Amino acid sequence: MKVAVVGATGLVGGVMLKVLEERNFPVETLLPVASDKSEGKAVRFRGRDHTVVTMANAVAAAPDLALFSAGGSTSLEWAPRFAEVGTTVIDNSSAWRMHPDKKLVVPEINGQALTADDKIIANPNCSTIQMVLALAPLHRAYGVQRVVVSTYQSVTGTGMKAVQQMENERNGRDGERAYPFTIDRNVLPRCDVFTDNGYTKEEMKLVHETKKILDPAIRVTATAVRVPVTGGHSESVNVEFSKEFDMDVVRQLLNEAPGILLLDDPAKDEYPMPLIANGRDEVFVGRLRRDESQPCTLNMWIVADNLRKGAATNAVQIAELLVTNGLLTKRTGQVA
Repeated sequence: MKVAVVGATGLVGGVMLKVLEERNFPVETLLPVASDKSEGKAVRFRGRDHTVVTMANAVAAAPDLALFSAGGSTSLEWAPRFAEVGTTVIDNSSAWRMHPDKKLVVPEINGQALTADDKIIANPNCSTIQMVLALAPLHRAYGVQRVVVSTYQSVTGTGMKAVQQMENERNGRDGERAYPFTIDRNVLPRCDVFTDNGYTKEEMKLVHETKKILDPAIRVTATAVRVPVTGGHSESVNVEFSKEFDMDVVRQLLNEAPGILLLDDPAKDEYPMPLIANGRDEVFVGRLRRDESQPCTLNMWIVADNLRKGAATNAVQIAELLVTNGLLTKRTGQVA
């Protein structure tokens, strides 16, 4: 297939290229796409350099698939243009997630709802993906009523500039800043911008996206925090169910769920951490325990690599599902 990776020079775009290669996705022609200032640069894929092209040139090439990781405004402008030439777009920004006519997809949960008519498909927020993947089998069994989540999010979720800021601070260097405050040896109780209700956009993404993916009746409240780590996002999740649960069954459900790796043996100091999740595609779940303050409530700790399952891998898995189900195939008669 002819595949465009939009935002190929960015942090997530680079991981998308890596995941496409690792999973041997059927890429015949790669179109790395970035802003006009990056035109002509080279990115590495399958052992050779590929020249970065502009958005307009990529649309003219009418690729079969376009993986977007270039920001919401870029997606709003360009995703429809790709769709108009027949390209299937999988978008990693927040631009289309809550659009009533666009599907918000975690393949293990709702991928079977996709059809050939879905030309713009939304990839959920990184924090949402790992949480709903762990919640889904429990919701089916016990009915999730309310979720209280606090996140501990890697600086990689902000991008290359944030990683560089942290490294500069650790090494006593000056440089560009992604955050208004020092991030090294600190935590910032703010991810994204604040909204009128006092919550940040990141927190409200967890609220709205969970409802859209799992069940609109689920009540969610969130606090999203940036921490000075790389490797993945962590979440403390308190889940209230509509009926009582059995801890052994909870462990069995999570252990059997696709995409989940249960790591829950505190006596042996076995529990999820970003160091373990880094570079992996599984969502790690542990620290399972009853909330002893009220009935039908479970505490859990969820960790995943936000650049992989939280972004690039989930997008590629959507594309793989489309191929498997015959909804995405190499086209002929494309625009020159």
